[in-house]
Amino acid sequence: MNYEEITEVRSLDKQVGNTVTVAGWAESIRSHGKVGFLVLRDGTGLVQGVLLKNELSDEEWELIDSITQESSVSLTGEVREEARAPGGFEISVTGLNLIGSSDGYPIQPKEHGVEFLLDHRHLWLRSSSQRSALRVRHEVEQAIHDFFYERDFVRIDTPILTGAIGESVGTLFELNYFEESAYLAQTGQLYVEAACPAFRKVYCFGPTFRAEKSKTRRHLTEFWMIEPEVAFANSNDNMILQEKFICYIVDRVLERCKPELQQLGRDTSELEAIAIPFARISYTESVELLKDKGSEIEWGSDLGAPDEMLLADQFDRPVFVHDYPKSVKAFYMKENPSDPRTVLCNDLLVQGYGELIGGSQREDNIDLLLARIREENLPEEAYDWYLDLRRYGTFIHSGFGLGLERTVAWITGRSHIRELIPFPRLMNRLSP
Repeated sequence: MNYEEITEVRSLDKQVGNTVTVAGWAESIRSHGKVGFLVLRDGTGLVQGVLLKNELSDEEWELIDSITQESSVSLTGEVREEARAPGGFEISVTGLNLIGSSDGYPIQPKEHGVEFLLDHRHLWLRSSSQRSALRVRHEVEQAIHDFFYERDFVRIDTPILTGAIGESVGTLFELNYFEESAYLAQTGQLYVEAACPAFRKVYCFGPTFRAEKSKTRRHLTEFWMIEPEVAFANSNDNMILQEKFICYIVDRVLERCKPELQQLGRDTSELEAIAIPFARISYTESVELLKDKGSEIEWGSDLGAPDEMLLADQFDRPVFVHDYPKSVKAFYMKENPSDPRTVLCNDLLVQGYGELIGGSQREDNIDLLLARIREENLPEEAYDWYLDLRRYGTFIHSGFGLGLERTVAWITGRSHIRELIPFPRLMNRLSP
């Protein structure tokens, strides 16, 4: 059997009446007397093979007893349409080959605990719900690249090892880098800012790391982030770009991932209703609204997950909360000229998940930026190159970061983001 001779299941609609060979893994197999049924998955779809004893050799028929869940097999036979079969097609099998047995496959059609499934993540990926969720992730990733490509953004690949702190000292993974301290990147933002004067509109897309001792359903220690940066764009321009970005991604998934969303049981009515403009509310207004709803939050405190979700539930679409207090936001955010207690920033909140995006206009005044670096007790020498961006041709610019796994969790309706990355890294999990 040569690779070129194997037909993909997704193309069987073009092979009706033809004899083909398909290869994949047995999702299920059952036999009754002289008839057997094998549902095969090849990564592109499902097809049912119908096995008749009088159409197979004695050796092939005896193989049926050796084929268990997730055995790898190949089937040869004529393709016919069958609306009742998985995928809408059947193969009348005239040739059967067991490629790799799967005796004692650990994940069976029964309830398993989450820790057991995570211990067997390398096998759990094969289940229908996990395949559907990760196909949506794939489509979201492609939509992200297409969105920026269509708008003439240049992708910048930023370093994972860095000497500069992007967010909070308390969430850094530190390591020895040839007798020098280095960190796993919390963000690629500082580096895409540097690329802005070269290309005007840029973005990075890659893994980021936070040593947060958090076990919530919204946190991973390693996750993927998308971070665009735009020269001469202010905070309002930034929010407009975010609206367009979210709508593009959602429309793309609704268009191309209907079977996957259906498999996951996602009610898509909420997604279908999303439209521009999104709601907007200032941080100060949000504190008053939250207090009216029973929250004990005080002005100056950051919004926690319960506050974010309570706020999001007050709106029928995603909502921007903008102009947070300077004290709870990163050093690089632009001081608000109309209220120096705050910075020109926004978080985008969605129902059921809270924050998807954090963005801001960047501080372009070198003196104010340096003052913030000193206030945060950050090592000035590590940011000398970053300050150069303000020394040599400073400019207004803005950007944001979108967490991929949270976004896919929201779109798919999954409760925990650990299912939206192939191999999750959590406080207590570094394997597989």
